[in-house]
Amino acid sequence: MRKVWVIGGAAAGLGLSFVMLLVVGVYMAAGNLTNGVGAGSVGLAKGAVPAAYKPLVQQWGNLCSAINPALLAAQLYQESGWDPNVVSVADARGIAQFIPSTWASHGIDGNGDGKRDIWDPDDAIPSAASYDCELAKYVKDVPGDTTDNMLAAYNAGAYRVITAGGVPAIRETQNYVKTIRTLEKSFAAPVSRVDPTRQAAGAIAFAQEKLGTPYLWGGNGTADQGGRFDCSGLTKAAYENVGITLPRVANDQYNAGPHPARDELLPGDLVFFSDDLTDSRAIRHVGIYVGGGYMIDAPRTGAVIRFDPVDTPDYFGATRVTADGAKALPTAV
Repeated sequence: MRKVWVIGGAAAGLGLSFVMLLVVGVYMAAGNLTNGVGAGSVGLAKGAVPAAYKPLVQQWGNLCSAINPALLAAQLYQESGWDPNVVSVADARGIAQFIPSTWASHGIDGNGDGKRDIWDPDDAIPSAASYDCELAKYVKDVPGDTTDNMLAAYNAGAYRVITAGGVPAIRETQNYVKTIRTLEKSFAAPVSRVDPTRQAAGAIAFAQEKLGTPYLWGGNGTADQGGRFDCSGLTKAAYENVGITLPRVANDQYNAGPHPARDELLPGDLVFFSDDLTDSRAIRHVGIYVGGGYMIDAPRTGAVIRFDPVDTPDYFGATRVTADGAKALPTAV
């Protein structure tokens, strides 16, 4: 749900021919550009890291050459989803998911208050970065990518990486490394244009077919729901229609790919809205950009799926969905 902003007459004129032109443009762009984020120094995407933790991630993410702020952010998100109180079934604790025995050996007093607190992000985030860099030293002579080997060591232990001569053949560990390296692209602020995906046109076409459908809170478009959607249900279904499975909630969908700037938006990008423009976890609304400053969205109870303007005071940012980015995210309802 999001606040309603008044739409001018231009929205009424957005019809089939307009959308189809956009679809053709997306396919042409996707055919001429390769996927990926431009090279350059790594910063953090706007709001990707909760404001309370961003300074820590930015500072400690530059602790050694094997990590960067976006990689550290991706690792923390994968470990805990930014929840400083979470406990895993293996008794891993806090925002960085340290096992108590590992914390006893490698936890540091990041904020200098004289205590090493596994539950305190001011200690746990610096400790995660410090431990990453320590592991990178352990595996520096192992064949392959040092950062991949470091992440594998964080998950499975340095000994297994060393004896395997790289990322060990453990499915959990291999998925852990791939997921974080993929999410790294989502948490990084791109320094050049973010390229379009081929699936964008199909997602728009799906959403366009749903124009005029009444909104339903929690709606996934199922028959028992009368084919109705809420905002993130619509975007999830639109991309599922082209073979990409997104998480159910909007604030997780934000991490499904890199983040184009407002003046780089292309049809098919997901656009997000929030009352807190510093924290992606506070996102409360999402739509599918169609061009010309408009999106298709399911706005609120009592409304229908429609065209709405993007440029409102609560505009947060955008995501260019990628298949790998979506696969790296949680998909539980």
